[in-house]
Amino acid sequence: MSARPPVIRVEDLNVWFDLPGGGELHAVQGVTFELRAGARMGLVGESGCGKTTTILAMMGLLPATASVSGKVLLDGEDILVGGEETISPHRWSDISMVFQGAMNAFNPVRTIGAQIAEPMVLHGMATGKSARSRVAELLELVGIAGDRANRYPHEFSGGMRQRAAIAMALACSPKVLLADEPTTALDVMVQAQILELLVSLSTTLGQELGLTVILVTHDLPVVAQVCDRAAVMYAGEIVEMGGMSEIYHDPRHPYSRMLFAATPDLLGDDEVLSIPGAPPRLDREIVGCPFRPRCDSAFEPCSTVRPGRREPVAGHEARCHLNDPSLTELPS
Repeated sequence: MSARPPVIRVEDLNVWFDLPGGGELHAVQGVTFELRAGARMGLVGESGCGKTTTILAMMGLLPATASVSGKVLLDGEDILVGGEETISPHRWSDISMVFQGAMNAFNPVRTIGAQIAEPMVLHGMATGKSARSRVAELLELVGIAGDRANRYPHEFSGGMRQRAAIAMALACSPKVLLADEPTTALDVMVQAQILELLVSLSTTLGQELGLTVILVTHDLPVVAQVCDRAAVMYAGEIVEMGGMSEIYHDPRHPYSRMLFAATPDLLGDDEVLSIPGAPPRLDREIVGCPFRPRCDSAFEPCSTVRPGRREPVAGHEARCHLNDPSLTELPS
C-alpha cells in the first residue's frame, strides 16, 4: 500500500516586512516541509526566529506591511495563490489556529458560545439550534460543561479560556490545527492539562478525521511530549527537521544540540549550558552560515558559504556543512 499523500505542504515560504525607515526584514526564509494526516510536528527555536510568522503566513493573517512568496498546498491546492480570495474559504474550515494568549483571542463582550459558533455560521456548516448543539459538544470535548457556553471570557480561568480557544479552532473539523504557544502564561499544572488535551484530541481526531497538528513553542520538553516530528528554526529558516526521537538522540545541527543542552533536565545531573551570543539581524545580508558566530563547531566554509539542505539520514534534514561529505577539512 502506498503512503498517504501529504495533507499540507509548504514550499519555499518567504516573508518580508517593510521597515519604517526603508529597507526590509526577511523574517521567514525558504521554509519547506510537508505533513501527512494525523502527524504532530513541533516548530521550535528561540524567540524571533520566525515560528509565529510562519504559521500566520500559512493562515493569511499577516499585516499589510508583510510580503509573502511561496506555496501552502492543502490537499494539493495552493491556498495562498490568490490572496484573501483563495485563503478565506479554507481559514477555520480546513486550517485553523489556537492563538497565543487566549484572553486576547476572544471578544470580551460576546459569549464564549457565540464566538465558537461564528466559524460554523461563517462557513455555512451550522446555524441556530444545530450550532448551539455543536458548541456544547465541542466544550464537552475539551473538558468544559456545555451549559457554560453563555458565559463571557472573563468568567473563565486562563486554562478554561485556552480550552475554549481549542474548541473554537475545532469548530469546523479542520484538517490542520496550528497551535501558537498554547501554554504561555499558564501555571505548570494547567500547562500539563492543556498538553494532555492536545495529545488526546490529536490522537482521537487523527484517527477519525486525520487532524494534523503544528505546535509552535520554544519549549523542547513540550515538543518531546506532544510531537512525533520536529522542525528547528533559526534566523528565519528551518535548520533541522526530522523525527523527534532522531533529533533528540542524534542532532545533526549544532544549534539543535545546543538547544537541548540549554534545556534543564530535572531528572538528570547534566549542567545547563547557555548558547552564547545572539541571533543575527534579519534586516541585513547574512554571509555564510547564520549560526557561525555562536557555533562551537564552525570551520572555514561556514564563514563564506550558506549551508544548503542535506539529508544525512533518510527523513532527517539539516542545514549544516558538517553534513556535507564533499568537505574534507572537518573540525577535529
